[in-house]
Amino acid sequence: MKGILFVISGPSGAGKGTILERVLKDRQNTEFSVSATTRAPRPGEVEGVHYFFITREEFQNRIESSSFLEWAHVHDEYYGTLRDWVRSRLDEGHDVVLDIDVQGALQIMEKAVDEVFIFIAAPSIDELHRRLTKRGTESGEKIMRRLEVARHELEHVSKYEYLIINDDLSLACEQLSAIMASEKCRTKRLEYNLI
Repeated sequence: MKGILFVISGPSGAGKGTILERVLKDRQNTEFSVSATTRAPRPGEVEGVHYFFITREEFQNRIESSSFLEWAHVHDEYYGTLRDWVRSRLDEGHDVVLDIDVQGALQIMEKAVDEVFIFIAAPSIDELHRRLTKRGTESGEKIMRRLEVARHELEHVSKYEYLIINDDLSLACEQLSAIMASEKCRTKRLEYNLI
């Protein structure tokens, strides 16, 4: 049986990465999709583990050859999910998790048959601002741009099947684990495999 594609979105600073790291370490047969990006690696990021770091020229070539399941231009950089990588994992029976922005998720929704869409949010914009500031990795101007993007992303929450408010990290992890293990997700996949 094919795996399930879980598409997870949410504003930068909502805690998606932390939640996914905790949940995925306890889930066998589930892989985190590695996206391609044109941005420079952050300290500690490893090629092929955190991202595939490619040039803008190579990214454009891959757009033209329809190599991406989805792609987006976010915060002056390009991000995309390699179609063949995801397809091969799903065909092998692995569940795949995509951590992508709303632009990319909307692209997949247009073509979706049986993906599961989950939105993770901070409890408020003020809390999101506090978390982004605490990171200490971006200028005040970039933080304000991220907050503007967050406000726009929140307008699309109703298009997702599930919403997790990350006010309590342990609870948010439990909620995501429950969604991913739910019979509803498995049943949905079985129904579409019969078509």
